[in-house]
Amino acid sequence: MAESTMMDVPLQIRRLLDHGAGLHGGSRIVTATDEGPRSVTFAETGERAARLAGALQALGISPGDRVATFMWNNAEHVEAYLAVPSMGAVVHPLNIRLFPEQIAFIANHANDRVVIVDNTLLAGFAKLLPSLKSVRHVIVCGPADRSVLEGSGVGIHDYDQLLAAAPAEFAWPDVDERTAAAMCYTSGTTGHPKGVVYSHRSIYLHALALPAPDVFGLSSGDLVLTVVPQFHVLGWGLPYAAFLTGSSLAMPGQYLTPEPLARFIAEARPNKGAGVPTVWAGLQQHLDDHPEVDVSSLTELVVGGAAVPPALLQAYDERGITMVHAWGMTEMSPLGTVARPPAHASGEDRTRYRLTQGRFVAPVEARLVGPTGDIVGWDGESVGEVEVRGPWITGSYYREDDDEHFGEGWLRTGDVGSITPDGYLKLTDRVKDVIKSGGEWISSVELEGHLMGHPAVAEAAVVGVPDDRWGERPLAAVVLREGQKAEPGELHEFLSNKVAAWQLPERWAVVDEIPKTSVGKFDKKIIRTAYTHDDLNVTTLG
Repeated sequence: MAESTMMDVPLQIRRLLDHGAGLHGGSRIVTATDEGPRSVTFAETGERAARLAGALQALGISPGDRVATFMWNNAEHVEAYLAVPSMGAVVHPLNIRLFPEQIAFIANHANDRVVIVDNTLLAGFAKLLPSLKSVRHVIVCGPADRSVLEGSGVGIHDYDQLLAAAPAEFAWPDVDERTAAAMCYTSGTTGHPKGVVYSHRSIYLHALALPAPDVFGLSSGDLVLTVVPQFHVLGWGLPYAAFLTGSSLAMPGQYLTPEPLARFIAEARPNKGAGVPTVWAGLQQHLDDHPEVDVSSLTELVVGGAAVPPALLQAYDERGITMVHAWGMTEMSPLGTVARPPAHASGEDRTRYRLTQGRFVAPVEARLVGPTGDIVGWDGESVGEVEVRGPWITGSYYREDDDEHFGEGWLRTGDVGSITPDGYLKLTDRVKDVIKSGGEWISSVELEGHLMGHPAVAEAAVVGVPDDRWGERPLAAVVLREGQKAEPGELHEFLSNKVAAWQLPERWAVVDEIPKTSVGKFDKKIIRTAYTHDDLNVTTLG
């Protein structure tokens, strides 16, 4: 066998850190505060990461130990992202929006040794701490009354004081690229959350893919508004891609509601953004009501986590802001597809491409598996469950045997859809959410997208509910815009020329809000439970 002459240089997070802090030392991390944006350069971040590593080492953190974060998106969180894996330990962002019992399960399952906590989250974390069996130290970031942690039996530290006392340089170890660098847990919509452990190699390769022009198109001239939480799939890998490319980061911290987010955009002037549709929908409505807010710096928003309603895409188009749809999962690091139309597309054809989940990114491989286990072709019509494999896709869950989601070297995503011959994925549902009516499938995603195109509808979720005749039928739950009215009959008529008659929902409920998971997706199991328990005011059309 012929051997290559290439050097075997490991792909390590500390190489991203050195590159960003050195060659792109002037790039910035801008964090929202009550007093306005504060800024730190990549060069300063490099020194602070070295100090953090030294401080953690002094606390007894060794290679392989888990260091958790309980934080918003901010500069200090990025420091932990870089320092912890670079020193050979494993950074573990905890999802602050999960139920306390789930957070405790995750921290204990991961065997977290240290937790870095934002001061604004300290009161809630203090209630959790007695349940965290493996935690030995808590580091509080920002001014706070740390007395709420007294009596816990763990070491309590101030983040800035630790860094000030630590040396400005750290001897980064030469870690194996296949060792653990970071971990995240799924949101646990069914059963316990499941752990996914990312390697230095997988994160580095993922960071290399993100800046490509047909992916996120990042460069040193960009300032990226990172609304997607850092506890959600490592902030979609954007902090690591930033240090690879020199693209600056705008971190909104806890200021995620429309009014302060819009103000931060006007002050920081990012040109790109990344987040879930619910955030951008709220921002859009706020901007409609407050046209004086200047968000003209924004040119592009990457959207993931749920399907983009066509009306939302059009509304941002009218503002001169392009929404780019992307799809992935915690298990996929998360990048799977990005919906940038091919060069030949124009007009309605271009819009059709933009409303798909997008084209598969190299080196993600995909296949469709039908209900009987047969491989389904890529013809844009045939539907099956999406299975994927690749160098940044997990092959198992942490400390858990799971034959249901893995088989033959592929990950079963649980998403149902079709793929065009040129590799564009169009999802129709989750396996657990697809509505099986009279032997046919009804796409809840399609119905929701059409409903949110109605001018009176702010949000819509469609679920399958039991039906004596058809097995299941769709129930549409809608949230109306403030000051707007729309009767179920009007919404039914609105849908009638958009989908086949047999797909139209007979059951309707107007609700105050659609329940959401910790990462902003519609939590449909809560709607189904409310229907089962007669907790919804349902109107049934004849």
